[in-house]
Amino acid sequence: MVLNGVVVVSINSADWIGRSETALDHVVRGPFDRLAALLDREAESTAIPPMGHLLCFLPGAPQTEMGTDGHPVRGGLVPPIDLPMRMAAGSRVRFHAPVPFDTHVRRVTTLADVSEKTGRTGRLAFMTLRHDIFAGDTLCITDEADVVFREKSGNAQPAPPGERREAQVSRSIEPAASLLFRFSALTYNAHRIHYDRDYTMGEEGYPGLVVHGPLLATLLVDHFRRHRPHDKLATFQFRAQRPVFDLAPFTVNLVDTDSGADVWAADADGYVAMSGKIGVV
Repeated sequence: MVLNGVVVVSINSADWIGRSETALDHVVRGPFDRLAALLDREAESTAIPPMGHLLCFLPGAPQTEMGTDGHPVRGGLVPPIDLPMRMAAGSRVRFHAPVPFDTHVRRVTTLADVSEKTGRTGRLAFMTLRHDIFAGDTLCITDEADVVFREKSGNAQPAPPGERREAQVSRSIEPAASLLFRFSALTYNAHRIHYDRDYTMGEEGYPGLVVHGPLLATLLVDHFRRHRPHDKLATFQFRAQRPVFDLAPFTVNLVDTDSGADVWAADADGYVAMSGKIGVV
């Protein structure tokens, strides 16, 4: 198909959905001690914290296979989507059992869904990857992660008018460049929008460095655990709604519910940037 003079490759989802791959890792304490330092909290004693699986199974693409944006060249389970911009959109996470330190773990990743549509900013493609993480034969974590691909424009489109909420408990976060860089290092994430200001503003049209979606999610869980340190998380689902930049402090917020809490990150203008729900055992 040709759209505006550009050849568009349509995805045959039936050829891709259901494909899977397996990765192995060894969970050691060091990275999680450094994550605790990043969050200004005490290190975990026996097992990785909720959302700590983001520090496991890190990508290991050779440098010659890295794209100009800092992402590895696409392949594996990612279909041939001809849209250059890639962003994390949200996840639905279930915590079945703890992942102890000094444990060998296995992750089975399955392409659960892929689809295309046209939105406010042009063509879009959506992909859902289901990650099942095991320690031995025990299923510990299930993470259904959504990724969105979109067209590149000369300037990033401004987010539509947002939503404001009143929090029960709120905490301000200073998005220092060092915070973003350290999280990129912990997750081996070379996407340049998180650390290369010239690229981010000049090539992708953003007004500043972009705070990682997974970092926002990690901060939301950390905020809940500070507020309710004795509760055990069972589920966490979240959705990105607008970007957060390093230009001014943002907030993490929550309101208690019967089943856990509603949580959200709000940008410097007070608009909801990521919303989520935490369920407890």
